[in-house]
Amino acid sequence: MHNYIINASIQIVPIVQDKHPYEWVDEAIAIIQESGVKHEVGPFATVLEGTYDEVMKVINDVNEYLYSRGCNEWISNVQVQIRSGGNITGDEKTEKFK
Repeated sequence: MHNYIINASIQIVPIVQDKHPYEWVDEAIAIIQESGVKHEVGPFATVLEGTYDEVMKVINDVNEYLYSRGCNEWISNVQVQIRSGGNITGDEKTEKFK
């Protein structure tokens, strides 16, 4: 894949009863924060911005973390926007609304 900037969002929906789902979500967000990839936490999903490889690594790391910590079941809702000829940034898409 190219090295242009892409956007992605990830939403983790834990299907668990061992602890409050927000605790699993908070742990997933901590993995994202530690990644160094540009991100913005929202009420429903976290938006990531970086190269394809960087963003996909973060998404993989979140899922691997949940698995390794024993989260019984979760849904990862992921959206990815890729522009083949250049960068696509969140600011580009939302600037007119600020």
